[in-house]
Amino acid sequence: MAKIRAFEGLRYDLSKAVAPSDLLAPPYDVIDDDQRAALAARSPHNCVRVILPQAPAGASDPNAKYEAGAAEFARLQVEALIRDREPGFYVYHQRFESEGRTYVRKGFVGLIELTRFGAGPVLPHERTLAGPKLDRLMLMRACDAHLELVFGMFSDPERRWEAAVEPALGPAVLDTEWDGVHHSLWRVSDPSACAALEQVLADKRIYIADGHHRYETMCSFRDELEAAGRGEAGRFGMIYLSNLDDDGLVVLPTHRLVHGLASVDLAKVIEQVRPWFAMEQRPLPSDATELRELLGRAGAERAAFGLAVPGAGELHVLTLRADFDPAAAGLGSLPAALQQLDVVVLHELVIERSLGISKQAQADKTNIYYYKSTEAALDVARGTHSQDRDTQLVCFMNATPVRDVVAVCDSGEVMPQKSTFFYPKIPTGLVFHTIGGSDR
Repeated sequence: MAKIRAFEGLRYDLSKAVAPSDLLAPPYDVIDDDQRAALAARSPHNCVRVILPQAPAGASDPNAKYEAGAAEFARLQVEALIRDREPGFYVYHQRFESEGRTYVRKGFVGLIELTRFGAGPVLPHERTLAGPKLDRLMLMRACDAHLELVFGMFSDPERRWEAAVEPALGPAVLDTEWDGVHHSLWRVSDPSACAALEQVLADKRIYIADGHHRYETMCSFRDELEAAGRGEAGRFGMIYLSNLDDDGLVVLPTHRLVHGLASVDLAKVIEQVRPWFAMEQRPLPSDATELRELLGRAGAERAAFGLAVPGAGELHVLTLRADFDPAAAGLGSLPAALQQLDVVVLHELVIERSLGISKQAQADKTNIYYYKSTEAALDVARGTHSQDRDTQLVCFMNATPVRDVVAVCDSGEVMPQKSTFFYPKIPTGLVFHTIGGSDR
């Protein structure tokens, strides 16, 4: 089902004694202005200058920044990048710690035949918005390249993909510590190994973990290139693929912080949802580990989450009742894959119905902050966090299991925004793919 191919990537030329940690950047959509400035200051060749370009001073054309990005990318190709001479896949490992454990997430970078969501083997789990896609499309047009990685997953319980490539691994072409994670990259250009990997993926579905906007943008650019007579060049897009059956695949929770409402009466909220949840009131946990363990136990078999009013010192743990009837709760119209997910019952029964925050307001993030740090969310609940002091209710979440993400994708449905946080993020700068390059 999934058609992948090797390619002749552009990589940083590390033979010039450049520290790779000075060249990488996080995904564009998590970089604020201060971080962009700090990354750009690390090296004149840091890829943030390309993925988040700045228009020249005094420029009035709103598209000037994309032209500046293309100029920066052209400069990188002359001054800092090398093109691999043979098509290859790029095996990529991230060694990291999470909640006191060490993990290694394994995957590879290659090209995948681009198909629209629902029209082929590539499946989404969240909706996309028009604004970010247009921004990325403008940059892609200007650079005529795929600069950033989409993160996809496939099921391979026997780890056949690793067996296909491991005999062909040579010395790492990149090996560095960056952003608290150890990153290692190898090229696999042996034709038989590449063919074996292509065969392993041939019958797989691909589930997008992160980068939905980037993937859809590649599809849109493919359509433009086809209309311009360059269809073959745009048929394939760059992607990072990882085995969803691997122990190194870690998903962390994203907590919701409600703000900007006229008032929040937690006691009233709890009474409204009591028919569907078992309730437990207890002191606010002292640290993130205690909170994670508490919610993990509560949600071991059914959906569970915690609610806390900042400064109250209490946590209300809500666990879906064993006899929960989605139809009786007004959720019968939702697909079965969504009816009992933590994030869905929170958004449907608490955020929308009890608090009155509409789906449009949720999509616009009008009344919800999203926190990936459990400790930071706890600080808000304690009333000690220096930011977001207007928070009225903290909703503590469990991580969404990968099996639930796959079930939703297979059902053809999508999850609420910020339902998953696959940790760690994939940095930009490992490898680039030029559309007009010499890829086979």
